[in-house]
Amino acid sequence: MSPDLPPVLPSVTAELVEALSPRLRKRLDAAVTKLFARPAVRDGDSVRIAVDDETDVVLHAPDGAVTGADAIRCGCLLAPGCLHRAAAASAAPVADPAEAGPPAPQDTATTGERGPAPAGSPEQAGTGTPTAEETPTAEQRAAARAVSDAAGAVLEAGTDGAGAVLQAELLHAAHTARLAGLPRACAAAISVVTGVRAARSADPGYRLADLADALADVLGVAHRLPHATGADLTELRGTVRQPYRPDGSLRLYGLFSEPVLTATGYAGAVTWTADAHGRLYTVSDVAPGGPARAAGAADRAVRIGDTALTHRELSRAGLAVSGATVSPTGRLGAGAGVRAVRAPGASWRSEPLDRLWSVPVAEQVARALNGGQDLLFLEVTLTGTVRGTAGDCLLADGAGVTLRLATAHDDPALPYRDNLRLLAAARGSGLRIVARLAPGPRPRALLLATEHPTDPAARVDLGLDRLQHADLPPGAGVPRPAVVPTGDEVPLHLLRRRVHQAVSGGRRVLALAGSGPGDGARLRRLGLATAGDLLEDLHAAAADRSRDVFGRLLPADTARFARSWLAAAVYTDTVERALCASAWGAVTAEVSGAAPA
Repeated sequence: MSPDLPPVLPSVTAELVEALSPRLRKRLDAAVTKLFARPAVRDGDSVRIAVDDETDVVLHAPDGAVTGADAIRCGCLLAPGCLHRAAAASAAPVADPAEAGPPAPQDTATTGERGPAPAGSPEQAGTGTPTAEETPTAEQRAAARAVSDAAGAVLEAGTDGAGAVLQAELLHAAHTARLAGLPRACAAAISVVTGVRAARSADPGYRLADLADALADVLGVAHRLPHATGADLTELRGTVRQPYRPDGSLRLYGLFSEPVLTATGYAGAVTWTADAHGRLYTVSDVAPGGPARAAGAADRAVRIGDTALTHRELSRAGLAVSGATVSPTGRLGAGAGVRAVRAPGASWRSEPLDRLWSVPVAEQVARALNGGQDLLFLEVTLTGTVRGTAGDCLLADGAGVTLRLATAHDDPALPYRDNLRLLAAARGSGLRIVARLAPGPRPRALLLATEHPTDPAARVDLGLDRLQHADLPPGAGVPRPAVVPTGDEVPLHLLRRRVHQAVSGGRRVLALAGSGPGDGARLRRLGLATAGDLLEDLHAAAADRSRDVFGRLLPADTARFARSWLAAAVYTDTVERALCASAWGAVTAEVSGAAPA
């Protein structure tokens, strides 16, 4: 997708693609590719794309997003039923429906955490808490089936084959889900579309594992929702936004800031703070934009009260807030009644921030795996680097556990990777760090902030600040690789790689690949009998093609393949989480739910 284009609502893209003739639909992907190569010029609330020397496409987004099909205009002779309007919508980022408000009276839900909340107003509540006997409505069951069918078609084709038409069908299903009061299914479907677009456009921030997680989420929600009741139904429906509640007066201390750059076309910064009891609060500035906005957001003033502090300054200073409103996730509201003034900050090694590092690491990991805050406050000693399938990692020792510290974002506009390389040269340094847990069979986390290598009273926000060689301890040189004990690794990758292959190459790749000699037997031999069964079932579902009485191939059973893939994905995620807890020495709550039959 083009970061120069304004985001477009899912319903708009679906409407424009659906209006194309079959002949034009076949040409849509080529038109999108051509549009990517054309410059986009912004003029106020509009963005103009020169399709050729005589034809322009204009996207009008007065509120930051394109909210209607008539807001995309083309000057060619075939307009308004031309290919250019649908191509422009398909090339643009997908807008968060929450930002456009409810499109119909029955639409009372949107995502909450997928996009930024409007500053200054409480976020609406969700669809309510159903009774234990309440079941999904017929409209919701139909919407869930539509989402499941559309997502299954994307999985069937893989990212290589999921062009603009399949994407539009999934966006249409997402819009239907929103109208039916299913914001979680809507948000999950949109995440899949943005992930597919990132894969097809070779976006440097694209991660196959993230897209696989998004597909598992949308298929899992659609699979479970028709049979859900009570609290499960509430969870699967989702909520309209994170509601804000009054929280009186707060005395906050800045911890760190991190840039935000999402696949859905949003960018900005979030600053983390803590109160005297160690509770975490965030102040965010996230809006439609690309890497430039993410890199520059740290120097914007925080949008709360009358304070003139920037995010970078707040991460080191403090804040006194009166009339505070807070969401359940700790996000501070910025309503008209909120007052905030600058106050003294605190170092990481003094109260009250020091207590964040006193919580045992295993307890922090268990909290994250059980659905709580996923930030880890660790004391580590840097030991070297190691190269892995996901790129170079900084190795560190934390309380006897060998940790892999990776970058939180790979976009070259952000300084994460350069800072990680410099820190690798500070081998032997003992530092306090803040990282985000990355669940996996080995202790791994995404490094967000760290103490300065030579000044413990200072800290570095790794996604916003840039370290220099002069910041390293005397004698720091070229980073050296470290020897990492591997132990007996559970061969879960035999199943995981097939789950990921299906996402990128579709059903056909698995049908041609086969399960490999002895993969199922190896999994069973090492105690993973269920993994062996799921692997064989996945390949059987991929290769299952029936023929009619004339010997012609019948359409593939997309639903069966999607169920088999989802079962393998859910199992892999569940086992990996258990292995992660074991690697960190954490105790997690029992995982609820089961893989689909």
